[in-house]
Amino acid sequence: MQITGTFIDEISHDIPHQNWGAAEWDADFRHMRAMGIDTVIIIRSGYRKFLTYPSLYLTKQRGCYTPPVDLVELFMSLADKYGMQCWFGLYDSGHYWDTGDLTREIDDNRFVIDEAWQRYGHHASFRGWYLSMEISRRTIGAVDAFRSLGQMCKDISGGLPTLISPWIDGKKAVMAATAELTKADAVSLAEHEREWGEIFSGVSGVVDAVAFQDGHIDYDELDDFFAVNKRIADRYGLRCWTNAESFDRDMPIKFLPIKFEKLRLKLEAARRQGYEKAITFEFSHFMSPQSAYTQAHHLYNRYQEYAQQLRP
Repeated sequence: MQITGTFIDEISHDIPHQNWGAAEWDADFRHMRAMGIDTVIIIRSGYRKFLTYPSLYLTKQRGCYTPPVDLVELFMSLADKYGMQCWFGLYDSGHYWDTGDLTREIDDNRFVIDEAWQRYGHHASFRGWYLSMEISRRTIGAVDAFRSLGQMCKDISGGLPTLISPWIDGKKAVMAATAELTKADAVSLAEHEREWGEIFSGVSGVVDAVAFQDGHIDYDELDDFFAVNKRIADRYGLRCWTNAESFDRDMPIKFLPIKFEKLRLKLEAARRQGYEKAITFEFSHFMSPQSAYTQAHHLYNRYQEYAQQLRP
């Protein structure tokens, strides 16, 4: 199971910005391609008031800041250059994180989807959409938001595929701002299967792929939860990917590049369950040879050694 996709996280609230320009991003795309990555997913086109592109709607209606560089144009152009797919991530207003209600995201993103397709739809690399609302369990308005936004994306782009990347509400599903590493009230396998079966039944046909984040459960739970994910994805016609987190949730410092042994355990579990594709969150901070974290440089080398053994 090799990593063939990565999120690009340029709008984040808990990972330091690396202050890269066009030259550094060009180099990073080269490193991605050398590792076998063929898909880049812009994790969100904006978060609260910070944006990756100069959205007329969001600057006027939501008071967002106009970015100094159109990063979506940069990323799509680089994906064109290196023969990669680029998936556009929707806007995250932050309202859901404050209230637990996803309905606001529909109102903002109907305009963002239209803007994105008008501005970037000509790129050969524009190959899909990422519905950026992250949930773990049944959430107010989740099915309606995924259905509405997924359908909008498909209607405007001639049916391009859509992706979601939820998390499993396991023992490590704690807020990044807290000191705790685990919690007691983790979801059971039966609850997880029942709840996500209900969600998948509601979004089938408008959400094409699901890549559960793999870092919120323990390593000896991977096979059981991965088997459930594959079973319910197959039942409702979703492609089953894995989001192999390349940062470590077991460390008191949040967040550092993961120990390679742990990443391998997660990739091997996905292979055993027959997953179609492995993507990661995320290459540029936690696996890139030019990351601000030196440990990421070494993780890249260890992964390349591992992948070389797998390649024919």
